[in-house]
Amino acid sequence: MPIKEGERVYLRLEDGKNYLLKVEKGKFFSTHLGNIYFDHIIGKEFGEEVYTSQGKKVYLLQPGIVENIFHMKRRTQIVYPKDLGFILLMLDIKENDRVIDVGLGSGAMCGALARLVGERGKVYAYEKREEFIAIARHNLSQWGWEDRVEIKQRDIKDGFEEKDVDALFLDVPNPWDYLKECWRALKGGGRLAIVSPTAGQVMEVLRGLEALPFEDTEVWENLFRQYKTNPSAFRPVDRMVAHTTYMIFSRKVSPPDWEVDLKET
Repeated sequence: MPIKEGERVYLRLEDGKNYLLKVEKGKFFSTHLGNIYFDHIIGKEFGEEVYTSQGKKVYLLQPGIVENIFHMKRRTQIVYPKDLGFILLMLDIKENDRVIDVGLGSGAMCGALARLVGERGKVYAYEKREEFIAIARHNLSQWGWEDRVEIKQRDIKDGFEEKDVDALFLDVPNPWDYLKECWRALKGGGRLAIVSPTAGQVMEVLRGLEALPFEDTEVWENLFRQYKTNPSAFRPVDRMVAHTTYMIFSRKVSPPDWEVDLKET
């Protein structure tokens, strides 16, 4: 399909620099390799190329979720794609699922969840700060997934409005304080994922999970290393993103005696 006016295009210059831009008639974007004229892009197919005012190649690519995340508007730390993909698998997110996302931030995880639950699934996103909600709404709208998300400006200390959800993602500084609320919101066997950047936070979460009816608990850390693509000098890149967060996963079980105890607390 030809690229239309108003469409978002991932532009990759011949030196590797890249941009994600919305193309508009009569406008251009200035780069260190010359101007990119949007009129030259409109009507082209993804995968084709245009040239800057300096005669340098620009490849026209369709943006995917990774490009959207790295180029999105944000004011908060994001969940890195290297962790995000693993979390989605461990939560077993699939079409028609109902999922709670706590700590909406700029909307990276929320967007990834919304993409997978499909048109008939739902993501319930909780965030206290109005300025973060505004940024997340903008990003979700850019990606076309806003209709799959219900955003709630609410403190989760009051609990969740949803029950029997398939999965819950918790990204807050003190997750151990909300484990009972998570248990109440999840369906039997429902999956919980928590991200925490420090070991002390992880230990507090593990103590809390041990005291509640959760099972199959695991803690993971992803260390990914990128490599240079020069066939004559293939080796790791000089820098790597090492520790980003610890990921804690667990599943709700519901012995009858615990269910009674939790209702009384």
